[in-house]
Amino acid sequence: MDAASSKPAGLVLPVEADEPPTADRNAISFFPDLPKSVLQELWQTAKGELCGLSAEEFIKALAAIGERVNYGLPAGGFPNAVQKIAFFRSLHLGDLALAHACALGREAAWDRFMALFRGALVHAAISITGSATLGQDLADSLYAELYGLRLTGGERRCPLASYSGRGSLMSWLRTTLVQRFRDHHRRTQREAPLEPVDTPAPQPTTLPAHLAELTSALARTLRSLPAEDRFLLSAYFLDRQTLLQIAQTLGVHEATMSRRIKRLAGKTRELLLENLVSGGISRAAAHEALGVDPRDIEINLRRLLQTSQSSAFSAKGTSVPTTPSGPQ
Repeated sequence: MDAASSKPAGLVLPVEADEPPTADRNAISFFPDLPKSVLQELWQTAKGELCGLSAEEFIKALAAIGERVNYGLPAGGFPNAVQKIAFFRSLHLGDLALAHACALGREAAWDRFMALFRGALVHAAISITGSATLGQDLADSLYAELYGLRLTGGERRCPLASYSGRGSLMSWLRTTLVQRFRDHHRRTQREAPLEPVDTPAPQPTTLPAHLAELTSALARTLRSLPAEDRFLLSAYFLDRQTLLQIAQTLGVHEATMSRRIKRLAGKTRELLLENLVSGGISRAAAHEALGVDPRDIEINLRRLLQTSQSSAFSAKGTSVPTTPSGPQ
């Protein structure tokens, strides 16, 4: 059955009336300690209305995720408003809104999911299995599962409900495909090794065998960067500060900051590639490993990127504040 060719009847929840793209009072009530402007920013960034999602549903999902992972802080920590805001801004908000709306069965969300991910899902499955036929079957089976064909306790369950937005949705889908493929192989082949399945070619998707090398190489790369470079990466990619905000902090022109961050991103990628190769994996596998979202691996990016008090720097007399710590 091609689960992508037609959507099973009776699975789609009614689409609620269109809501204006604003965080309404009910949504704001989930976070009385956060400024309304911040909730408005998160909602507008997510573009949840394109997926048939209301502001209240989206903010409620954020609250559930924040509580589940303690806003990225260690267990027992008590996040303040600043830490909550930093955590939410670090999420892939657009992907999160889409996944949550799909889990709720919104027709608009599934149309958007198909347009954005269906082709990439099939391509990734073919790469994982090494076979067009097996890949198509794997993609179809996962799509059917995501759409909610499987019953759990008499209810249709969508795995997308577990997506937290801490890594990209495409990376989450690839990881799920790999897990499903390995589970299927274990069921059908028992203890037979995974590698001989259908093709001897190297897996282009980063499998668990490479995650340790990727984690180690990423840690080495970030630790080797100067303090101000770590600050720039943290401010731009984790804290989601704009180029203008960072430029004003450092007292330089916005265009200068744009060029600097672009060069820094390229430099960091090259360093990471060399660290992966020096760690013992092939250059081709290293290039594939770079396609994984860093937040999908078990590593404290913010702690590695934070600028310590002893290594604070300044530009044109402006002192740069240290970035707050907290796992991502």
